[in-house]
Amino acid sequence: MSNDRLVSKKIIGKTIVSKTGKTFGKVGDIIFETRTGELIYILIDNPTSFATTFELEANKEGRLQVPFSSVLAIGDFVVIQEEDIG
Repeated sequence: MSNDRLVSKKIIGKTIVSKTGKTFGKVGDIIFETRTGELIYILIDNPTSFATTFELEANKEGRLQVPFSSVLAIGDFVVIQEEDIG
């Protein structure tokens, strides 16, 4: 199994929270650059009303995207920095 698949299996389904503890939703999928393997976006499943207050880009299916560059940590949760997304 490729590293990209291993990373995605570990992240998908985790709750996305801000560093202040506010919930954004769950990781539904990840988008990466196929040539380099660079992670670009996390797609949010079941976005909370808090998540919709940010001006997040949506993909062509209308799913909100969090830039992977805003991720601070991945453990039990995916922790993001609010300042980097809105």
